[in-house]
Amino acid sequence: MKKLLALIIRMTFGFLLCALGTVLALNSNLGLSPWDVFHQGLTNVTSLTIGQASIIVGIIIVAITSILGLKVGMGTIANMIVIGCFMDLIIHSKIIPVCNNIYTGIIMLIGSLFVTALGSYLYIGCEMGCGPRDGLMIALVKLTGKPIGIIRLFIEAGALIIGWILGGFVGIGTLVTAIGIGYCVQLIYKVFGFDIKVLKHRNIKEGLKFVNECITIC
Repeated sequence: MKKLLALIIRMTFGFLLCALGTVLALNSNLGLSPWDVFHQGLTNVTSLTIGQASIIVGIIIVAITSILGLKVGMGTIANMIVIGCFMDLIIHSKIIPVCNNIYTGIIMLIGSLFVTALGSYLYIGCEMGCGPRDGLMIALVKLTGKPIGIIRLFIEAGALIIGWILGGFVGIGTLVTAIGIGYCVQLIYKVFGFDIKVLKHRNIKEGLKFVNECITIC
């Protein structure tokens, strides 16, 4: 039971950090991150909140990664729902102030990259299934054999272009995020000696079996 509890705490904290990183970038006022340019673009043409847009986009990406052969696990489903809800909650609570100073904004923006990368490391390491966007990254890394930084840059650029067409806010921070997030993820993974190629994610059935075994042992 302790193992299961530790895994749930780690995964939830990872999700919280990913949501926090997104809001930090949003409130830095230097331009949205590429994915959030896309999400905001969707809010411009629909009645969705940015968190709801994140959830719907996640569902679509999961369908794509499933076709590419990546396992959909309990963590994948939780990622789609929990991060979007955390984002709306953090934004609504206003605990992260909107920055009107370029220097503070830069600090918030850079901080958002590392916070997001750390959150990614925490929940992916649980091996309960990747989140939609990280799952797409991992699937393409395994498919192409290219470095994480290059693949992440390619994905972020695609989301940015579509989001910009839909009217999402693009600024200097958007460019910094598009270029920097992949390398921040790569750096964090390297610091923790984390190799995504050797991970063995559990699908939903395997995840339920793992949870049951943890409860039974207790």
